[in-house]
Amino acid sequence: MKLLVTGASGFVGGRLVEVAREAGHEVFGVGRRLVDRTPFAADDYASVDLGRVAASGLPDLPWQPDAVVHCAARATPYAPRRAYDRDNVDATRTVVEWCRRLGRPRLVHVSSSSVLYRDGDQLDLTEDSPVGPPFANDYARTKAASEQVVREYDGSWVLARPRAVFGPGDTVLFPRIIAAAKAGRVPRLTGRTEPAVGDLIYVDNLADYLLQLAARPELGGVYNLTNAEPVEIQAMLLEVIDRLGLRPPTREVSLTTAMRAATVLERAWRLLHLPGEPPITPYGVGVLSWSKTFVPDKMLGDLGKPRVSVADGVDRFVAWQRERL
Repeated sequence: MKLLVTGASGFVGGRLVEVAREAGHEVFGVGRRLVDRTPFAADDYASVDLGRVAASGLPDLPWQPDAVVHCAARATPYAPRRAYDRDNVDATRTVVEWCRRLGRPRLVHVSSSSVLYRDGDQLDLTEDSPVGPPFANDYARTKAASEQVVREYDGSWVLARPRAVFGPGDTVLFPRIIAAAKAGRVPRLTGRTEPAVGDLIYVDNLADYLLQLAARPELGGVYNLTNAEPVEIQAMLLEVIDRLGLRPPTREVSLTTAMRAATVLERAWRLLHLPGEPPITPYGVGVLSWSKTFVPDKMLGDLGKPRVSVADGVDRFVAWQRERL
């Protein structure tokens, strides 16, 4: 295939480019940043802020793409609301208009399973589970809005909703927890009768699935994408902390106390316009505290089993992270 990948300077988009090229596809990438780690030459990558540019101002491509995989997004757990609207909704409108100018190639939109999240446990979620409102945060709200933009595209499209992507190159999930562990700020959350369990997806498995969705126009609608093997979230994180030789958490904090503190901190950050991110957010506490599992039947039936297990993925991530400690 000839693929256009947005967000190619990021975690998911960058790995997708690598996997696609290994499979023999031609790739042109766009991303907000100038890149030095993704495998691009001068003529197959463009630094573009999709949330700030009109489709008419986008770069010329060396060919007409067969498919566009839209990975670009603001995926951080905390940012100004306008930044989420610009980078997740406005940018998606730009991509849809770009697709129209490019002859209506197939569009694979990388959304997020967070559009389904509520406070509390949610077990056996499916592609038909209700999307908010309410939403867990502005990221989830704007990813849901971006899905509606894609549904209005008058070409072939499909929505991919990955759950908790991890692996080498991760910039969102594990790095924040590892940084907190280094600073001794990771507590053991208490207050549940049973451990919180959740699905994840290793980044290479996600790249495999996105390539399949790009290549198979007969597949449409929504796909929840996971490794199809839920894990105990806190136990997995404690294992990673231990294998990296970091100090294990000893302080215990109840879920209720942690959620209250996170809510106060996030409100203070917004009210006072403080720089950076608050130390904890309600969304972050929820990731560690609530069970979120998915029925993988549609994914497995149409796309097959993931090739990298969670255990192997953790091994690869730990090896990669050790080189950076």
